Amino acid sequence: MDYPEDLRYTTNDEWLRVEGEIAVTGVSDYAQDQLSDVVYVEITAEVGDTLSQGDAFGMVESVKAAADLYMPVSGTLTEINEALSDTPELVNREPYTAAWMIKYRLAEPEQVDQLMDSTAYIAHLKGKNS
Repeated sequence: MDYPEDLRYTTNDEWLRVEGEIAVTGVSDYAQDQLSDVVYVEITAEVGDTLSQGDAFGMVESVKAAADLYMPVSGTLTEINEALSDTPELVNREPYTAAWMIKYRLAEPEQVDQLMDSTAYIAHLKGKNS
């Protein structure tokens, strides 16, 4: 499994990458592996919505399970990855690149520091699976 060091992670298995004032979020390699074959991605939030850390912004469904998606940090949505509507399987193939889910302007950049780095996330997963 892959856990890029330039990302931050949540206990709910979302990742976050900061690109200036914009954050990009999707689900981790671990999450897509646990879900198995992703068949549907729905982003329920809309561009312009301001969401708080922990708010649900959508859901992902697979042949095995469904999972809600949560905001890693607070922000205002600037873009939604519309490609996932037609090609949800991108989540399984490219969770950190083509399968990003939302982009948003950071409302409280200091919240990023509360998230796990890749080392802490790997330790979290080991504890979760033991």
